[in-house]
Amino acid sequence: MLPPIEHRIASELAAQPRQVVAAIQLLDEGATVPFIARYRKEVTGGLDDTQLRTLEERLGYLRELEDRRATILTSITEQGKLTDALRGEILSADTKQRLEDLYLPYKQKRRTKAQIAREAGIEPLALALLEDPKLTPETEAKRYLNADAGFPDVKSVLDGARQILIERFAEDAELLGALRTWLQDEGLVASTVVEGKENEGAKFRDWFDFREPIASVPSHRALALLRGRNEGVLRLALTVDQPDPDAPHPCESRIAARCGVRDQGRPADRWLRETVRWAWNVKISLHLELELMNELRERAEEEAIRVFARNLKDLLLAAPAGARCTMGLDPGIRTGVKVAIVDRTGKLIDTATVYPFEPRRDVQGSLATLAMLAKKHNVELVAIGNGTASRETDRLVADLMQAMPQLALTRITVSEAGASVYSASELAAREFPDLDVSLRGAVSIARRLQDPLAELVKIDPKSIGVGQYQHDVNQSRLAKSLDAVVEDCVNAVGVDVNTASVALLSRISGLNATLAANIVSHRDANGPFATRDALKKVPRLGPKTFEQAAGFLRIPAGDNPLDASAVHPEAYPVVERILAKVAKNVRELMGNAAFLKTLRPTEFTDERFGLPTVQDILSELEKPGRDPRPEFRTASFRDGVETLKDLAPGMILEGVVTNVTNFGAFVDIGVHQDGLVHISALADRFVKDPHSVVKAGQVVKVKVLEVDLPRQRIALTMRMGDEPASARPAQAQQRDGARGDRRPSGGNPRRDERGGARSEPADGAMAAALARAMRK
Repeated sequence: MLPPIEHRIASELAAQPRQVVAAIQLLDEGATVPFIARYRKEVTGGLDDTQLRTLEERLGYLRELEDRRATILTSITEQGKLTDALRGEILSADTKQRLEDLYLPYKQKRRTKAQIAREAGIEPLALALLEDPKLTPETEAKRYLNADAGFPDVKSVLDGARQILIERFAEDAELLGALRTWLQDEGLVASTVVEGKENEGAKFRDWFDFREPIASVPSHRALALLRGRNEGVLRLALTVDQPDPDAPHPCESRIAARCGVRDQGRPADRWLRETVRWAWNVKISLHLELELMNELRERAEEEAIRVFARNLKDLLLAAPAGARCTMGLDPGIRTGVKVAIVDRTGKLIDTATVYPFEPRRDVQGSLATLAMLAKKHNVELVAIGNGTASRETDRLVADLMQAMPQLALTRITVSEAGASVYSASELAAREFPDLDVSLRGAVSIARRLQDPLAELVKIDPKSIGVGQYQHDVNQSRLAKSLDAVVEDCVNAVGVDVNTASVALLSRISGLNATLAANIVSHRDANGPFATRDALKKVPRLGPKTFEQAAGFLRIPAGDNPLDASAVHPEAYPVVERILAKVAKNVRELMGNAAFLKTLRPTEFTDERFGLPTVQDILSELEKPGRDPRPEFRTASFRDGVETLKDLAPGMILEGVVTNVTNFGAFVDIGVHQDGLVHISALADRFVKDPHSVVKAGQVVKVKVLEVDLPRQRIALTMRMGDEPASARPAQAQQRDGARGDRRPSGGNPRRDERGGARSEPADGAMAAALARAMRK
């Protein structure tokens, strides 16, 4: 008999059962994970959001397990076959797989050959031969001839008896469990190329003849193998090491041992050995191979989803540039560079399109337009999307900054992953109904520099592109996991209720899209919220919702300074006790870290608010509304290194981590193709988990190890002592090194491989022309 669900989860979390019971009760009452983690620490004993997410997931699995257990018990009872021993085994089954193994002999199924043989009365023969191999099969079979039932001769009778034993072996729960465990430990995943698919499936050539223990196949490789099979390039099989390929499969001997089949030269021994071989080859092996390959896929998917979720969290919690007027540039060659200006709050205030590249090559006009817009709106930051022509656009802005240093601009390359998805979305259409789709992308690029979290929540997380094999995994599980990450991140930061979008508000604990829209509508109709309490006037925002959401909704410059903090309104009485004790008002106390550190938290606890809550309150008063995200920092791409052909082994560059996988990290170094830092090249020490060294959005320094132009691959290292695996010819290295370190001093634009043009450097004449254009 298994312990209660709460005790099993507590054991897995290394927590106390009472903590788990409390958390389950809160979840069942509709509380969210962010709310429980932040504002119910006394109740749960301080379970954090990671533990609570695991608890929530396991709770769902174990409740499904209990429901299935009840269904199976009912089914077997109705069949009149439930014994005390079987009941005990079912009640002790701790996984869904074990339950299904036990239920297999009693599961309703199509009429099988074994069932037909039983109906013809052949089962006593099968059991007799198994129990007494001294019997002669052919002689015994003559007693069971039954032409009317389809068994007119000895061969058909013995075939029927064999089918009965095969089904008996294949439905033995203990045998299946033992074979499954052995194959999990000893099984090998083998892949071979489908004949004739060698050229079509060249990208899978590393797995054309491949074997690896199923227990150790990493997530990314498993998903690659499965994709190769799905695309018809690879054949996959579960096999084992067999020195003698003609010898019986090792699992056959395990079946024989379990069923008491031994080769002692008795009349039925040969027939029984053949029955065992048939049972393995025709029934059990296929069942277990399918099951174990599915387990491999599920394990790989879970790991891929976990990696995706961690990368998404790092990206969402990337450092914001802050409330500064920003120019967003969505680069393009033929269609032009789309320009959008957003103010400090992210409000769109101006747009334009410039054409500095082919076919127009209006460099001076483009620079003049950008300069005019920057001056007109006091632009501080220029966000440049990292898509096609991003480096050319970056050069254009660099020339503007060189010609007009008084503008005091800072340029940053921003990932535009998902920007096109947002531009064409219904949300973008509602936000900017009269704005061209192409310009919406520039707005998104500008805003995601100001506040990545606030902008990225508008995009389906799966479109942001920080996962591995994301289209090959279970999409509903992926969506659920990513939604949980977004919810945790948004609530960890909190939002300004008077400026937040519907998309951002809908991610707040307790809110949904309808309530978020109601908040915005109320705000538009009645002006900014002056207090958190005013939120109670929003239609359909009841007491329970207010309890869940209020602590994560901030009101800067409101009537009550506490409304700008993470202190929950329910805990304001604690702050009032503190104020009464120290004889200060709240404005004098907030931010006064030196004084707050002199207070003893235990003096302000009561029956409802314990030590964890009081400590959180004091920490929040020290740094009210503090942002958990890191300080803003940008990477500087090297001038002249803009395509793969500009790279040379040995170059040391700065880049931004775009994606972290189990096998390493991908880094954007400004050449329109991310390079890979393999896990072995991340640090001068053994690295088990790449996430322990780098995270998405981090600025890193890398060295180029190898450039594979035909396959568009770049091998990088973060260990500066590493030497390139294979150096390019000395002349090429000299040429590439010079191109990487110098910029042309004048002349006509140089075209890149895509037909675009690099802008001319802005000399004195260009600066004068810009000045004249801005005065017009």
